[in-house]
Amino acid sequence: MIRKITLQALIVLLVIAVVTSALGITNWLIANNVAESKRAEITETVRMTSRLMAASVIVRNGLSGGDEAAVQSFAEKTRKQIGADYITVFDENGIRKSHPNLDLIGQPFQGGDEGPVLDGEEHLSTAEGSLGLSVRYFTPVFSEQGEQIGAVAVGITLEKIQEAVVDSRRIIYAGLAAGLTIGLMGALFLGQRVRKVMFGLEPVEIARLLEERSVMLASTHEGILAVDRAGSIKLLNEAAAALLRKTGLTGPFEGKEAGDLMPHIPLDKVLERAERLIDEELEINGTYFFINSSPLIVEDKIIGAVTTIRDRTEMKKLAERLSGTEMYAEALRAQTHEFMNRLHVILGMLHMNQYDALPIYIQEINIRYQDNIGYLSKRIADPVVAGFLLAKMSFAAEQGKEVILAEESFLPEQRSSRIAHELITILGNLIDNALDATEQKGRPVTVLIESGSDLMTIEVKDHGKGMESTDGIFEKGRSEKGDSRGYGLFLVKESVDLLNGTIYVLSKKQKGTIVEVNIPFDRKE
Repeated sequence: MIRKITLQALIVLLVIAVVTSALGITNWLIANNVAESKRAEITETVRMTSRLMAASVIVRNGLSGGDEAAVQSFAEKTRKQIGADYITVFDENGIRKSHPNLDLIGQPFQGGDEGPVLDGEEHLSTAEGSLGLSVRYFTPVFSEQGEQIGAVAVGITLEKIQEAVVDSRRIIYAGLAAGLTIGLMGALFLGQRVRKVMFGLEPVEIARLLEERSVMLASTHEGILAVDRAGSIKLLNEAAAALLRKTGLTGPFEGKEAGDLMPHIPLDKVLERAERLIDEELEINGTYFFINSSPLIVEDKIIGAVTTIRDRTEMKKLAERLSGTEMYAEALRAQTHEFMNRLHVILGMLHMNQYDALPIYIQEINIRYQDNIGYLSKRIADPVVAGFLLAKMSFAAEQGKEVILAEESFLPEQRSSRIAHELITILGNLIDNALDATEQKGRPVTVLIESGSDLMTIEVKDHGKGMESTDGIFEKGRSEKGDSRGYGLFLVKESVDLLNGTIYVLSKKQKGTIVEVNIPFDRKE
């Protein structure tokens, strides 16, 4: 199985390839230019030396019959100074008067390229001489009378020229090696840095994570919204966008300030102090939500926050459904317990052979049960509210307490089912509070539900402990019962406000409490 190349290795290979290509092209361009410059420099050197030798008085005198030894001495001294391989002075017949090899002095010039200079023409040539293939420059020598008396040839072998070119390129090669080394080190550093920034993940893995994240966000029912350090929205799922549109806001929402869309959201606590928001209530254009927000911390720095948004109405319906289920279960348990007690009574009567009294007892049970059901059915037409009250009565009886419905109570079916849900919240919390304040075997809790043509009145009365004060009783978390309490009247007030109703509380210590709620009512015809 072929192993896939990692991103770090790919970056290293790519950087090395780029650096190598760039340095290679640079080397080709610069090295060729340096070589040409070196050759031009050597050519210019032999040209200038040849001309200087031809104009020298020593050379002219030696070719005119003067001291030829002085010519040899002067030529060798000049050759060593410029680094040439040879400087040859020869007369008009091509006979050498100077040469690095003393044995060749007096011998004819070799190469076959000296013809033009003997005819008085200065020229550059490459030819095979006694020292090998070389580049040489020929300059004619004239007497003071203007007659040609010989010529000068200054030469450097091609091998020496090539050595000079190679020497000039060594610096370039050293630069190339240094550049390649630095490039390799930079590639390794860049690869490690990129891998660290990407948390050691490969691009394929990152792409898969992004796909999974998109699917998760799309499939999450809760609204999810992410902001950066400045509070600007960077990401939100469709559920969050739908909840925001529900308030009348229009998208697109990405890039907008969360504080502008949701003025009451306390994001400064999250972004500035790294505090978490748990089930905070948020109001946007009259619509209420529950939010949870947590800071995003990377390397001990807050880079943003993630907030979940839930519709309070949906949460409330779910809570009511769960509360109702629990309540019905408790009611069934209480009725089962009561039913088992009555079965025990019937069983005892059978063992005692009191067969005549048995039908009378069963008839009494039936009449009592039918009275309770009939009593509620006549006064409460809404089956949801009627079932709720019956369950509350059974639950209270299980606790040794009593809940009764006032005889003047009457509730027809209402046009909107939404009112029934809010009534469950109002009645449930008020009755629970009243039962909490009532002692066992104490006076019963009385529930009154009246409805006129356009107004419904709910009154829950107990004869329990009463309250020290009614100030601030609708505030969330305020309670005289201890911690983790104080939500009942808060929820009641919310439901009453939602139905555009009013609520009044009258309470006296050790005397009891009366809570009256008035709600606009639209009965079903």
